[in-house]
Amino acid sequence: MRFAVDTGGTFTDLVIEDGNTLRLFKAPTTPDNPVDGVLGVLDVAARELELTTTRLLASCELFVHGTTTATNAVITGLTARTAFLTTKGHPDILMLREGGRIGLPLFDHGIAYPEPFVPRALTYEVPERIDVTGFVVQPLDEGGLVDVMDRLEAAEVEAIAVCLLWSIVNPIHEQRVGAMLQERFPDLPVSLSHRVNPSLREYRRASATALDAALKPVMTSYLEQLEERLRGAGFEGGLLVVTSQGMMKEAAELAASPVHVVKSGPAMAPVAANHLIERAGLGHRAIVADTGGTTYDVALVRDGEIPETRETWIGQPYLGHMTGFPSVDISSVGAGGGSIAGVDDAGLLYVGPQSAGAVPGPACYGAGGRLPTVTDASVVLGHIDPAYFLGGRMALDPDLAREALVREVAEPMGLDVEEAAAAVLALTTETMAGAIEDITVNQGVDPRETVLIGGGGAAGLNAVAIARRLSCSTVLFPGAGAAISAVGGLLCPLSDDVAEFQLIRSDAFDIGRARAVLNSLKKRCDAFAQRLAHPQAARVSYSVEARYAQQIWEIKLPLRDGTFDCEDGIGALIEDFHRLHRDIFAFDDRGAEIEFVNWRARVSADLRSGPLAMLEQGGDRIGSVNTRQGFLGGRWQSVPVLGFGSLEPGAMFTGPAFVETDVTTLVVDDDATFRRDESGNLIVTVGGEMTS
Repeated sequence: MRFAVDTGGTFTDLVIEDGNTLRLFKAPTTPDNPVDGVLGVLDVAARELELTTTRLLASCELFVHGTTTATNAVITGLTARTAFLTTKGHPDILMLREGGRIGLPLFDHGIAYPEPFVPRALTYEVPERIDVTGFVVQPLDEGGLVDVMDRLEAAEVEAIAVCLLWSIVNPIHEQRVGAMLQERFPDLPVSLSHRVNPSLREYRRASATALDAALKPVMTSYLEQLEERLRGAGFEGGLLVVTSQGMMKEAAELAASPVHVVKSGPAMAPVAANHLIERAGLGHRAIVADTGGTTYDVALVRDGEIPETRETWIGQPYLGHMTGFPSVDISSVGAGGGSIAGVDDAGLLYVGPQSAGAVPGPACYGAGGRLPTVTDASVVLGHIDPAYFLGGRMALDPDLAREALVREVAEPMGLDVEEAAAAVLALTTETMAGAIEDITVNQGVDPRETVLIGGGGAAGLNAVAIARRLSCSTVLFPGAGAAISAVGGLLCPLSDDVAEFQLIRSDAFDIGRARAVLNSLKKRCDAFAQRLAHPQAARVSYSVEARYAQQIWEIKLPLRDGTFDCEDGIGALIEDFHRLHRDIFAFDDRGAEIEFVNWRARVSADLRSGPLAMLEQGGDRIGSVNTRQGFLGGRWQSVPVLGFGSLEPGAMFTGPAFVETDVTTLVVDDDATFRRDESGNLIVTVGGEMTS
């Protein structure tokens, strides 16, 4: 048996794959200690399977975990007290960022300039200097470094980040600083920039290194506690954690480099989406949405590839902190089932970004929450059956939902409670559609030519409405879509991503240097592969970040191989860059020189040999077909209620309908048709007849 757990802001999801069967379980997240939530959802699964938790865990051979612990620690300021060491004369790298108010409204001075991740009071200058060629301009002053270490001891820091100028070209000083720090402070975590993020841009390298150092105590403690409690409860298998690139690594390895886990949970959903659209035969382009209780995370799958970005922020873009290394390209907005609705001082409705979370949760939970949420609006409109929430394991109170909406939204806006609830859902839909437009329309992708995959526990409430808003004709609800990120955890490969900086120009291409850097990357990938049970199963892909000489930003260029052995290898590399640049920006400049900057290699191995198992549908209302009063299309009407598991594969149905599982409800409105396919997915065609 294989387990995958995704810890979200509101619920912790568990997916168990046992042979040809997939089972899905949910339990509330425990913000004070997320490990309690992981053990809690395991207890839920054990009870439903009529096993002890010990026996359940003893049958698990592989435990995959996606977590937002690192992200939450940065956002809430609960990271280690971190010092930042940099070259003398350059203490403002984290303050200046990439210059001015880039990314912020230039003339809106009501927005305060963001604070650096490490304050100036904990920033220290190291006497040394290496130039862009790697030449030592000023030798490292070890006596000066000793003075800095004395100040570090007095400041009682808990972690140290080191980012010296041009250490990516010549790391000799950074290595020596690291060695002296470890000798003086053997119990303190130290992060060196040329190891954490060997990239060209100083701020991104510095920010990644500072984040890495600050997160080491937090993530080491979290992962050690998780493993200790799992082992204590009977688990004897392997523990893997998902990275922000949609790959898996061993827990101990990620504890030593925790900056790679900041987008761990959301990165799993696109991996699942890539598998699902291929299996369903719905083409090669999809928008995958993971609608949780706190956020709405969206990503693309394009031609079987999951796009990556270096523009990865922790917190609000341009006001938060950048990781600066490739991560799955995910856009997130504060809109989910637990997003709080209200009326602002100008009398305008808002939904999110604040969330009721797992504690106290929406008003209808009856756990002390008094503010209305998207979930409360759905209960008031009859979209969610309060007696069948989480398969009846958790009863909701519709009166509390109604009272909260009347008090906070309906009365201030002069609306009926149904109108207020419908307005909350309409605004939520618009916010979510805007997030999708950011990654599609704004990047030259037509959403009408993509499949919308509705994932997450709250996806079914308005995914069809979002598709209609975007003129997207097909919506895919996976059978296990309510836990789509956890499903992705079962599909992620065991991988490692390595990189080296080496600037080579096309007009004077040094094939010897290119071969040397690729050979160095290959050796590191081979070392990773040798740790696998079947090293021959590992596959390696190479890429380089390149740009025209007059440009500032690079694009990722896949390499045909990692050798340059063939005579036309250089010419093919140059031609591939021109073609890729034209595909992305609609033009190329064949007279311009090209700079090849960061060389990368990824080694990966699949831990599975077959397709994902199908979700067991025994927990929902199999065979039940009844009706419920629901507010759809601006009026109350009698809406058929169907159990997901009762839908015969291939049979056609017409909306409106509420399709229920024991963990979610799918709302299908008028003028939509739907069917369940052989793989256990619900496929909805919006605004027209469906063909089989």
